Amino acid sequence: MKIAVIGSTGQLGTDLMKTLNHRHELVGLTHKDIEVADYNSCLILKKHRPEIVINTAAFHKTDLCEEEPLKTFSVNALGAKNVALISKEIDATDVYISTDYVFDGSKKEPYTEEDIPAPISTYGISKLAAEHFTRQNPKHYIIRIASVFGKAGASGKGGNFVETMIKKAKNSEPITVIDDMWMSPTYTKDASSTIKQIVEKQLPYGVYHCTNKGYCSWYQFAKQIFQQTGLTPNLKPMKTEQLTVKAKRPRFSALKSIKLPQYGIELPTWQEALREYLIEKGHI
Repeated sequence: MKIAVIGSTGQLGTDLMKTLNHRHELVGLTHKDIEVADYNSCLILKKHRPEIVINTAAFHKTDLCEEEPLKTFSVNALGAKNVALISKEIDATDVYISTDYVFDGSKKEPYTEEDIPAPISTYGISKLAAEHFTRQNPKHYIIRIASVFGKAGASGKGGNFVETMIKKAKNSEPITVIDDMWMSPTYTKDASSTIKQIVEKQLPYGVYHCTNKGYCSWYQFAKQIFQQTGLTPNLKPMKTEQLTVKAKRPRFSALKSIKLPQYGIELPTWQEALREYLIEKGHI
Protein backbone atom coordinates (compact mmCIF):
# COMPACT_ATOMS: atom_id res chain seq x y z
CA MET A 1 0.00 0.00 0.00
CA LYS A 2 1.01 3.60 -0.46
CA ILE A 3 1.04 5.28 2.95
CA ALA A 4 1.63 8.95 3.77
CA VAL A 5 2.92 9.72 7.28
CA ILE A 6 2.36 13.32 8.37
CA GLY A 7 4.96 14.20 11.00
CA SER A 8 7.36 11.55 9.73
CA THR A 9 10.35 12.77 11.78
CA GLY A 10 8.49 13.05 15.09
CA GLN A 11 8.73 10.55 17.94
CA LEU A 12 5.92 8.31 16.65
CA GLY A 13 6.39 9.22 12.98
CA THR A 14 10.01 8.04 12.98
CA ASP A 15 9.03 4.60 14.24
CA LEU A 16 6.09 4.41 11.83
CA MET A 17 8.47 5.05 8.92
CA LYS A 18 10.76 2.25 10.11
CA THR A 19 7.97 -0.21 10.89
CA LEU A 20 6.00 0.29 7.67
CA ASN A 21 9.01 0.57 5.37
CA HIS A 22 9.44 -3.16 4.67
CA ARG A 23 6.10 -3.83 2.99
CA HIS A 24 4.74 -0.47 1.84
CA GLU A 25 5.51 2.52 -0.33
CA LEU A 26 5.97 5.40 2.09
CA VAL A 27 5.62 9.14 1.70
CA GLY A 28 7.15 10.93 4.69
CA LEU A 29 5.80 14.45 5.17
CA THR A 30 7.54 16.76 7.64
CA HIS A 31 6.47 20.20 8.87
CA LYS A 32 8.38 21.69 5.92
CA ASP A 33 6.28 19.64 3.48
CA ILE A 34 2.85 20.13 4.99
CA GLU A 35 1.18 22.53 7.42
CA VAL A 36 -2.01 20.74 8.42
CA ALA A 37 -3.72 23.94 9.60
CA ASP A 38 -3.49 25.28 6.01
CA TYR A 39 -5.94 23.56 3.65
CA ASN A 40 -3.93 24.50 0.56
CA SER A 41 -0.79 23.00 2.07
CA CYS A 42 -2.69 19.74 2.65
CA LEU A 43 -3.39 19.49 -1.09
CA ILE A 44 0.03 17.82 -1.37
CA LEU A 45 -1.89 14.67 -0.41
CA LYS A 46 -3.72 14.87 -3.75
CA LYS A 47 -0.37 14.94 -5.51
CA HIS A 48 0.83 11.74 -3.82
CA ARG A 49 -2.61 10.06 -3.64
CA PRO A 50 -1.81 7.58 -0.84
CA GLU A 51 -4.23 4.83 0.10
CA ILE A 52 -3.67 5.57 3.79
CA VAL A 53 -2.84 8.87 5.53
CA ILE A 54 -1.46 8.67 9.08
CA ASN A 55 -1.75 12.06 10.76
CA THR A 56 0.60 12.39 13.75
CA ALA A 57 0.77 16.21 13.58
CA ALA A 58 -0.11 17.89 16.87
CA PHE A 59 0.49 20.93 19.05
CA HIS A 60 0.88 19.13 22.37
CA LYS A 61 2.64 21.44 24.82
CA THR A 62 -0.25 21.14 27.24
CA ASP A 63 0.33 24.31 29.27
CA LEU A 64 1.13 26.42 26.22
CA CYS A 65 -2.14 25.22 24.68
CA GLU A 66 -3.97 27.13 27.43
CA GLU A 67 -2.16 30.33 26.42
CA GLU A 68 -2.51 29.74 22.68
CA PRO A 69 -5.96 28.23 22.07
CA LEU A 70 -6.13 29.58 18.51
CA LYS A 71 -2.91 27.84 17.50
CA THR A 72 -3.98 24.71 19.39
CA PHE A 73 -7.28 24.43 17.53
CA SER A 74 -5.72 25.45 14.21
CA VAL A 75 -3.19 22.60 14.30
CA ASN A 76 -5.11 19.92 16.18
CA ALA A 77 -8.75 20.40 15.19
CA LEU A 78 -8.69 22.33 11.91
CA GLY A 79 -5.64 20.32 10.83
CA ALA A 80 -7.54 17.07 11.40
CA LYS A 81 -10.52 18.48 9.46
CA ASN A 82 -8.33 19.37 6.46
CA VAL A 83 -6.71 15.93 6.39
CA ALA A 84 -10.08 14.19 6.79
CA LEU A 85 -11.70 16.11 3.93
CA ILE A 86 -8.83 15.64 1.48
CA SER A 87 -8.26 12.00 2.38
CA LYS A 88 -11.97 11.38 1.82
CA GLU A 89 -11.77 13.11 -1.56
CA ILE A 90 -8.96 10.80 -2.72
CA ASP A 91 -10.66 7.76 -1.13
CA ALA A 92 -7.83 7.25 1.37
CA THR A 93 -8.17 5.87 4.90
CA ASP A 94 -7.51 8.53 7.54
CA VAL A 95 -5.57 7.38 10.62
CA TYR A 96 -5.65 10.06 13.32
CA ILE A 97 -3.45 9.89 16.42
CA SER A 98 -5.35 11.04 19.51
CA THR A 99 -4.68 11.06 23.24
CA ASP A 100 -5.73 9.95 26.73
CA TYR A 101 -6.34 13.63 27.50
CA VAL A 102 -9.79 13.40 25.89
CA PHE A 103 -10.88 11.93 29.25
CA ASP A 104 -11.36 13.79 32.55
CA GLY A 105 -9.62 11.21 34.76
CA SER A 106 -12.52 10.57 37.14
CA LYS A 107 -13.09 6.89 36.27
CA LYS A 108 -10.40 5.38 38.57
CA GLU A 109 -9.86 2.43 36.22
CA PRO A 110 -8.53 2.27 32.65
CA TYR A 111 -10.65 3.92 29.99
CA THR A 112 -11.77 1.70 27.11
CA GLU A 113 -12.94 2.57 23.61
CA GLU A 114 -16.53 2.51 24.91
CA ASP A 115 -16.06 5.31 27.45
CA ILE A 116 -17.40 8.77 26.66
CA PRO A 117 -14.71 11.48 26.43
CA ALA A 118 -14.93 14.58 28.64
CA PRO A 119 -11.70 16.61 28.26
CA ILE A 120 -10.72 19.20 30.88
CA SER A 121 -7.97 21.14 29.05
CA THR A 122 -7.69 23.16 25.86
CA TYR A 123 -5.38 20.50 24.47
CA GLY A 124 -7.82 17.69 25.29
CA ILE A 125 -10.80 19.60 23.90
CA SER A 126 -8.92 20.31 20.66
CA LYS A 127 -8.04 16.62 20.27
CA LEU A 128 -11.64 15.55 20.83
CA ALA A 129 -12.74 18.08 18.21
CA ALA A 130 -10.12 16.52 15.93
CA GLU A 131 -11.64 13.08 16.50
CA HIS A 132 -15.05 14.41 15.44
CA PHE A 133 -13.57 16.03 12.32
CA THR A 134 -11.74 12.80 11.47
CA ARG A 135 -15.11 11.02 11.38
CA GLN A 136 -16.02 13.19 8.37
CA ASN A 137 -14.08 10.57 6.43
CA PRO A 138 -16.06 7.31 6.92
CA LYS A 139 -12.81 5.37 6.33
CA HIS A 140 -11.05 6.35 9.55
CA TYR A 141 -9.13 5.00 12.51
CA ILE A 142 -8.80 7.09 15.66
CA ILE A 143 -5.83 5.73 17.59
CA ARG A 144 -5.49 6.96 21.18
CA ILE A 145 -2.00 6.76 22.66
CA ALA A 146 -0.55 8.19 25.88
CA SER A 147 2.66 9.21 27.64
CA VAL A 148 4.83 8.24 24.70
CA PHE A 149 8.54 7.52 24.65
CA GLY A 150 10.55 6.62 21.57
CA LYS A 151 14.07 6.70 20.22
CA ALA A 152 13.59 9.92 18.23
CA GLY A 153 12.31 11.93 21.20
CA ALA A 154 9.51 14.50 21.03
CA SER A 155 10.52 17.27 18.65
CA GLY A 156 8.21 19.82 20.24
CA LYS A 157 9.18 18.98 23.81
CA GLY A 158 12.80 17.89 23.47
CA GLY A 159 13.47 14.30 24.50
CA ASN A 160 10.93 12.43 26.61
CA PHE A 161 10.29 11.55 30.24
CA VAL A 162 12.68 8.59 30.25
CA GLU A 163 15.58 10.63 28.87
CA THR A 164 14.84 13.50 31.25
CA MET A 165 14.96 11.16 34.26
CA ILE A 166 18.22 9.52 33.15
CA LYS A 167 19.86 12.88 32.45
CA LYS A 168 18.87 14.27 35.86
CA ALA A 169 20.11 11.11 37.58
CA LYS A 170 23.48 11.21 35.82
CA ASN A 171 23.84 14.88 36.77
CA SER A 172 23.15 13.95 40.40
CA GLU A 173 20.16 16.28 40.50
CA PRO A 174 17.47 15.75 43.15
CA ILE A 175 14.33 14.45 41.44
CA THR A 176 10.70 14.88 42.47
CA VAL A 177 7.96 13.15 40.49
CA ILE A 178 4.17 13.14 40.78
CA ASP A 179 2.87 10.01 42.54
CA ASP A 180 -0.90 10.65 42.33
CA MET A 181 -1.35 10.88 38.57
CA TRP A 182 -1.71 7.56 36.73
CA MET A 183 -1.27 6.81 33.02
CA SER A 184 -0.34 4.10 30.52
CA PRO A 185 3.21 4.57 29.16
CA THR A 186 3.44 3.94 25.41
CA TYR A 187 6.58 2.87 23.53
CA THR A 188 6.29 4.32 20.02
CA LYS A 189 7.85 1.18 18.54
CA ASP A 190 4.98 -0.92 19.95
CA ALA A 191 2.38 1.66 18.94
CA SER A 192 3.77 1.69 15.38
CA SER A 193 3.68 -2.10 15.18
CA THR A 194 0.05 -2.07 16.35
CA ILE A 195 -1.00 0.62 13.86
CA LYS A 196 0.68 -1.46 11.14
CA GLN A 197 -1.41 -4.49 12.13
CA ILE A 198 -4.62 -2.43 12.27
CA VAL A 199 -4.24 -1.14 8.71
CA GLU A 200 -2.86 -4.37 7.25
CA LYS A 201 -5.58 -6.53 8.80
CA GLN A 202 -8.12 -3.88 7.75
CA LEU A 203 -9.83 -3.92 11.14
CA PRO A 204 -13.27 -2.31 11.33
CA TYR A 205 -13.06 1.48 11.24
CA GLY A 206 -13.40 3.33 14.53
CA VAL A 207 -11.57 4.11 17.76
CA TYR A 208 -8.74 1.97 19.17
CA HIS A 209 -6.70 2.41 22.34
CA CYS A 210 -3.05 1.71 21.69
CA THR A 211 -0.90 1.79 24.84
CA ASN A 212 1.38 -0.70 26.51
CA LYS A 213 -0.37 -3.04 28.91
CA GLY A 214 -0.90 -1.91 32.49
CA TYR A 215 -0.57 1.50 34.11
CA CYS A 216 1.45 3.32 36.75
CA SER A 217 1.97 6.70 38.37
CA TRP A 218 4.72 8.92 37.01
CA TYR A 219 6.65 8.22 40.23
CA GLN A 220 6.36 4.46 39.69
CA PHE A 221 7.49 4.94 36.10
CA ALA A 222 10.56 6.88 37.28
CA LYS A 223 11.36 4.19 39.89
CA GLN A 224 11.21 1.51 37.20
CA ILE A 225 13.53 3.53 34.93
CA PHE A 226 16.14 3.72 37.69
CA GLN A 227 15.65 0.10 38.69
CA GLN A 228 16.28 -1.11 35.15
CA THR A 229 19.24 1.20 34.50
CA GLY A 230 20.84 0.66 37.92
CA LEU A 231 20.87 4.40 38.63
CA THR A 232 20.32 5.50 42.23
CA PRO A 233 19.32 9.17 42.30
CA ASN A 234 17.66 11.06 45.12
CA LEU A 235 14.06 10.41 44.01
CA LYS A 236 11.11 11.73 46.00
CA PRO A 237 7.35 11.70 45.36
CA MET A 238 5.25 14.85 45.16
CA LYS A 239 1.54 15.61 44.90
CA THR A 240 -0.36 17.18 42.03
CA GLU A 241 -1.32 20.11 44.28
CA GLN A 242 2.36 21.06 44.46
CA LEU A 243 2.53 21.58 40.71
CA THR A 244 2.27 25.04 39.23
CA VAL A 245 0.73 24.35 35.82
CA LYS A 246 -1.76 26.22 33.66
CA ALA A 247 -3.58 23.22 32.19
CA LYS A 248 -5.74 20.79 34.14
CA ARG A 249 -4.58 17.20 33.70
CA PRO A 250 -6.64 14.05 34.25
CA ARG A 251 -5.58 12.39 37.51
CA PHE A 252 -6.21 8.91 36.11
CA SER A 253 -5.98 8.59 32.33
CA ALA A 254 -4.82 4.99 31.87
CA LEU A 255 -6.12 3.41 28.66
CA LYS A 256 -7.04 -0.16 27.87
CA SER A 257 -8.19 -1.71 24.62
CA ILE A 258 -11.12 -4.11 24.69
CA LYS A 259 -11.16 -4.23 20.88
CA LEU A 260 -7.59 -5.12 19.83
CA PRO A 261 -7.45 -8.46 21.73
CA GLN A 262 -10.51 -9.57 19.73
CA TYR A 263 -8.27 -9.49 16.65
CA GLY A 264 -5.30 -11.17 18.30
CA ILE A 265 -3.39 -7.93 18.91
CA GLU A 266 -1.75 -7.56 22.34
CA LEU A 267 0.88 -5.00 23.31
CA PRO A 268 3.69 -5.85 25.77
CA THR A 269 3.54 -4.56 29.35
CA TRP A 270 4.93 -1.08 29.93
CA GLN A 271 7.78 -2.61 31.97
CA GLU A 272 8.78 -4.85 29.05
CA ALA A 273 8.44 -1.92 26.65
CA LEU A 274 10.66 0.24 28.85
CA ARG A 275 13.35 -2.44 28.89
CA GLU A 276 13.26 -2.71 25.07
CA TYR A 277 13.54 1.06 24.79
CA LEU A 278 16.49 1.25 27.20
CA ILE A 279 18.26 -1.44 25.18
CA GLU A 280 17.48 0.37 21.91
CA LYS A 281 18.93 3.60 23.31
CA GLY A 282 21.99 1.85 24.75
CA HIS A 283 21.19 2.67 28.37
CA ILE A 284 21.41 -1.00 29.38
